[in-house]
Amino acid sequence: MTRPSRAGRNLPAAISVGVGLGILIVGSLLLRKELMLVVVVAAVGVGVWELRRALLQVSITVPLVPSLVGSVSMILSAYVGGGEALIVTLGLTCVGILLWRIADGVLDAVRDIAGGFFVAVYPSFLAGFAALMLSAEEDGARRIVVFILVTVLSDVGGYVFGVLFGRHPMAPSVSPKKSWEGFGGSVLTCVAGGAVAVVLLLGGPWWGGALLGACVAVAATVGDLTESTVKRDLGIKDMSTILPGHGGIMDRLDSLVLVAPVAWALLAWVVPA
Repeated sequence: MTRPSRAGRNLPAAISVGVGLGILIVGSLLLRKELMLVVVVAAVGVGVWELRRALLQVSITVPLVPSLVGSVSMILSAYVGGGEALIVTLGLTCVGILLWRIADGVLDAVRDIAGGFFVAVYPSFLAGFAALMLSAEEDGARRIVVFILVTVLSDVGGYVFGVLFGRHPMAPSVSPKKSWEGFGGSVLTCVAGGAVAVVLLLGGPWWGGALLGACVAVAATVGDLTESTVKRDLGIKDMSTILPGHGGIMDRLDSLVLVAPVAWALLAWVVPA
């Protein structure tokens, strides 16, 4: 049996799954960017299911049907109708969750509705910003590549620097293996990777890419710590075991969904569509 690495992962499995996911993403973008939209919808749908199952650990029952329908609707409406459509669909999703749960009775309804609203925003609404980037006519696919690439560099840089140099825990009560040295590695790799990616793929200024990288490193780290806090409070290690070496889909989306609105806003400013 393969032992986990110092950072707590089955490294060969994690690398294999990561490469497979990379091939799926790049392949869908090369063939037709609408295929990437299907990948996003499927991933977020699984993420909603994982979060709902995890919240059951603390007796919060998120209404599944309106949450899944709302998740799909938010991503598709963002791609077709833009930011205003995304906000309207979020509101309709919350109304749907409220009515669906109230129809089952009022006992513990507030708790379940609050859980449903949380799932509607995280990950569904936040993932809608990836659809907004993808919808850009000229360079939507390249914006997604930059967004995902820089986010992945945050994880890779944090992992490598954390394993090699990690000495000072960043948040020991939440994520004991995350160190300040690892965070420094995330910032370094993201700034360098962002500067190169924005220049080569989007024709934007290098300083804009460097700024994107710095902000992505912070947002990705916050996303990782946020999910770690949620899992700690729920008493679980991973959201599921769908992805060997990684855990569940939400264990991979945690950084991406927090980075998506940051990347969308910065790229819209630095490299206007």
